[in-house]
Amino acid sequence: MTQAKSSAKSKSPRQTAKRKQAGKTTPSVDNPGKVLKRSRYSKAETFAIFQRFHADNPEPEGELDYVNAFTLLVAVVLSAQATDVGVNRATKNLFKIADTPEKMLALGEDRVREEIRTIGLYKNKAKNVVLLSEQLLRDHGGEVPENREALEELPGVGRKTANVVLNIYFGHPTIAVDTHLFRLGNRIGIAPGKTPLDVEKAMEKAVPAEYSLHAHHWLILHGRYICKARKPECRRCVIYDLCKSREKEKFDAIPEIAVRTRALIEKDKIA
Repeated sequence: MTQAKSSAKSKSPRQTAKRKQAGKTTPSVDNPGKVLKRSRYSKAETFAIFQRFHADNPEPEGELDYVNAFTLLVAVVLSAQATDVGVNRATKNLFKIADTPEKMLALGEDRVREEIRTIGLYKNKAKNVVLLSEQLLRDHGGEVPENREALEELPGVGRKTANVVLNIYFGHPTIAVDTHLFRLGNRIGIAPGKTPLDVEKAMEKAVPAEYSLHAHHWLILHGRYICKARKPECRRCVIYDLCKSREKEKFDAIPEIAVRTRALIEKDKIA
């Protein structure tokens, strides 16, 4: 009996390492884990990161479909806890028949609910879409306000939604912190924070002015498709050699995409 207990307690170094690795959690809005006190990067290193993003994708765009400020606002409200692909599928017909607050209000909550029933939380979202349409007509003459405070007073609209609308439609250099950007800010250590607002403020300080308009697009797309939650795809990372994340995979050579993009920047400097 004593022998069995002793054997069960003894673990090899490899087993212990595996258990520690399995216990690691990816930083998320709900569980940020241990947060750095400051960025891992100098101003020059941060500039180089965004220079690399720009060289790889000079004009990044959001992935939600819209036709005007109102439909963009509605699409972003619907995108909470839903994929952009799913939202686009649900709004394809909705925006054909209701692309203004007047038309959306006339459509009514029941019909809106039927149009968007394929996305998560559709009942509450349908209610908010109709209420925000009513409030836009009552308080803003049917126009989407170019003001964060006014936007946040609308039903279903939080700071992130307001920032997306201000950035994409009105061209403000705002940082919309979704789950991908929050994870990235903490994982690579470019803008650490315990809350989305902390990360937003840290990112505002970190991002070079010349890259501030597109910064949140680059980071969201990078977090969505490359620096994924479960496992970063480091071989496809354009900033691999600049990244200081402790989760970065170690390779014998810098990935081709990072080498190629770095060469583009050097070529532009010479030209």
